[in-house]
Amino acid sequence: MDLAIIGSGYVGLVTGACFADVGHNVTCVDNDAQKIKQLQAGEVPIYEPGLEEIIHRNVSARRLRFTGSIQDGVDNSQIVFIAVPTPQLPDGDVDLSFSRESCAGNRRRVERLSRNVDKSTVPVKTGEKVAESIKRYNRHGAKFDVVSNPEFLREGCAVHDLMHPDRIVIGAQSEHAIDLMKKVYEPFMAPILVTDINSAELIKHCANSFWR
Repeated sequence: MDLAIIGSGYVGLVTGACFADVGHNVTCVDNDAQKIKQLQAGEVPIYEPGLEEIIHRNVSARRLRFTGSIQDGVDNSQIVFIAVPTPQLPDGDVDLSFSRESCAGNRRRVERLSRNVDKSTVPVKTGEKVAESIKRYNRHGAKFDVVSNPEFLREGCAVHDLMHPDRIVIGAQSEHAIDLMKKVYEPFMAPILVTDINSAELIKHCANSFWR
């Protein structure tokens, strides 16, 4: 499948590289021009055991590429994964500006059929806000889906955790979106838990609490 990952930080880069390694065509996007230059030059800006080898292998196989343009990344993608930072604000709230910017930058893409998948750690009901943001740019009333697909990656074990998950959580309302997500994760041969979007977002917070 053709996938775009918006955000090439820890989660986005590991996710994109591993998706490419199981056969998907992946474009990783980031607004940090220096990071994109590094990745295009074969330099990996973070350390995670096994990651550099996977990136080099899939870039050589032309299944993985990097760009600073959201539009370039999503134009030919069936599914758009959002893996942008969600830092805490001084008042304790969560800064969702990066997610909103991703949706705004994706405005031409939502004029066609689109699946937008949130992998970032976000408050419950963020999926509803993402859908509202997309609707503002959906001038022609095209169909789209919003999916919550939380990540459960531990630093130092992220590649192993993604390649050998103990479960996949998919929060969605559309059966077609669920079917597409199942195809994305079919090579991983892991149990799939399908929920509504709010429940998937809550599962991520519960998992983080247990890790601590």
